[in-house]
Amino acid sequence: MSKKNTKYIFVTGGVTSSLGKGIVSASLGLLLKSRGFNVTIQKLDPYINIDPGTLNPYEHGECYVTEDGAETDLDLGHYERYLDAPTSQNNNVTTGKIYQTVIEKERKGDFLGKTVQVIPHITNEIKRRIKILSKQNYDIIITEIGGTVGDIESLPYIETVRQLKWELGEKNSMVIHLTLLPYLASSGELKTKPSQHSVRQLMESGIMADVLVCRTEHKIPKDQRAKLAQFCNVSLDNVIECKDLETIYEVPMYLQKQNFDDVVLKELDLKSDKEADLKDWKTFLKKFQNPKRTVEIALVGKYISLQDSYISIAEAFKHAGADLETEVKIRWVYSGDLTKENIKESLEGVSGILVAPGFGDRGIEGKILTAQYARENKVPMLGICLGMQIMTIEFARNVLGYTKSNSMEFDTSTEHPVISLMEEQKNVVDKGGTMRLGAWKCAVKNGSKLNEIYGSKNISERHRHRYEFNSEYIQEFEKNGFLATGTNPETGLVEALEMPDHPFYVGVQYHPEYKSTVATPHPLFRAFIKACEKQIK
Repeated sequence: MSKKNTKYIFVTGGVTSSLGKGIVSASLGLLLKSRGFNVTIQKLDPYINIDPGTLNPYEHGECYVTEDGAETDLDLGHYERYLDAPTSQNNNVTTGKIYQTVIEKERKGDFLGKTVQVIPHITNEIKRRIKILSKQNYDIIITEIGGTVGDIESLPYIETVRQLKWELGEKNSMVIHLTLLPYLASSGELKTKPSQHSVRQLMESGIMADVLVCRTEHKIPKDQRAKLAQFCNVSLDNVIECKDLETIYEVPMYLQKQNFDDVVLKELDLKSDKEADLKDWKTFLKKFQNPKRTVEIALVGKYISLQDSYISIAEAFKHAGADLETEVKIRWVYSGDLTKENIKESLEGVSGILVAPGFGDRGIEGKILTAQYARENKVPMLGICLGMQIMTIEFARNVLGYTKSNSMEFDTSTEHPVISLMEEQKNVVDKGGTMRLGAWKCAVKNGSKLNEIYGSKNISERHRHRYEFNSEYIQEFEKNGFLATGTNPETGLVEALEMPDHPFYVGVQYHPEYKSTVATPHPLFRAFIKACEKQIK
């Protein structure tokens, strides 16, 4: 193993999915980090896709991108927002990745003469992936296992946890099991039976839960807590209540009040003289819950019926808003519904507009109308990724007079491809993991709005896209007042466009929302909200 004796925490879920394992893991990570431990969190996803890059956002929420260019589960966004530390491709593992690796090894002849099986070959590969992070000298690795105990998909992961617990020995690992206590209104009581069954199912797989975290709408009465402890084989102190709260950012404090961090440290035989210091977190929460102003921003996108599709953007608004003591109300606008006739009515009264990222041609014309509305009516607007490309198409059509201009993504035979494919993308056949991904450098023009926002001439931001601004049109754009103020120093590709004679009209090819955390709100979101506040005045 590593130089340091790394301790492992496994977080499993029972009764139902979507209980908030990611938030509980991130909150625990924050508490342990504030006690002085070096912590990271990883997610094991039971689906067979290699990564969520090709998954429909309606089904799985947004696809989050790490600094090193991995397309990952949205929970990694929570880990980064809470821990204020970057994750990597090693922090998200899928069944697809596991099987792909094992099959590639088999094809190469690494298992010559052996029958390749789930045990030991698949479980060994899962183990290797879990332990890979320990090389970075972490004190504690929290591993969240996706899905629900009892799912066929999760079985190899649960078996791997059983093996690891045995291999690592006493006090070197622990299991936190998250369950639901349903409330029956007719009898007015919380029911513990589903949790008992879930823990029993875990025990049938050879794993004893060390801590029980119970999601609940109501406080757990003492007798119910005692019942859970008795029937689930955990001590009374290790039954932790996780009530529904107003905001996910209250969860760390709520768990801290029940000594969650102490319980975990005791289970892992770790000592810390440092009390959990959440002073900055509490300051953020106080500002977030007691804003002095309110702005309403329209988020125009095509996946808005599942708001998790834009979760990093929504959270970035919260971080920057709290920093400015401003509540950001989001008006969710489906771009597919927008027409020339209803655009004014749909966007009336908002102080700013954000045109969201996305793929495919559905709802594109509505986004183009939105950009035109924001530009002509001097409404502050931020375009992210596809949003910047939309601003480009709108400008080419309505200012430069190229009425048929488009992106090659939507019209391969367009006369004016203001957004086109890079040369190296033209022969790409595979869709998964082949975009411009991860952190890329951006050189910012002196004296530009972007320069003022970042306070720097050299920045690095994360990307996830295939199409680029077509540099053949750059002179015409600049001559007509839409300036390229951010470019990639190596490739010369345009990273950002802005309009100097507009309160705030900025389009960026990258995703600033991926880098916003509670501790460090993103400067671009701060500047955008400030421009929206001015709009009200």
